[in-house]
Amino acid sequence: MAYSGKSYVEHVAIRVKDIRWHINFFREVLGMTVREIDGPEDAPRQFWTIGGIQLIADPAFEGPEGRCAHLGVMTEDLEAALSEARNWGVVEMPQGRNWLRLPDGLAIELIQAHGASVAEALAVQPRA
Repeated sequence: MAYSGKSYVEHVAIRVKDIRWHINFFREVLGMTVREIDGPEDAPRQFWTIGGIQLIADPAFEGPEGRCAHLGVMTEDLEAALSEARNWGVVEMPQGRNWLRLPDGLAIELIQAHGASVAEALAVQPRA
């Protein structure tokens, strides 16, 4: 049986060589608001904006597959989604049981939503 709940992409994690440049770009050019910083302000390891961008400092990254580290997906019922995912043959990743590797290599982080947050996020019509 298919998962009957709803979900949305809560964040996209992207590897960047120069995290300070990217932080400044998203703040100064696009006016995006900081949600969280991992590490010291002058040398962060990770940076999140409100609106779903996660930057990961990775100065040596040269991967040909692109820079997307993972998709963070907020879901109404984490346990039901994980149960359904097992039926699809995905592989659990070392980060935890809510981290899944899809057959083509894409990594998904499933996150349990609180309250009606998924319904509220899906109700937003930003292009309306």
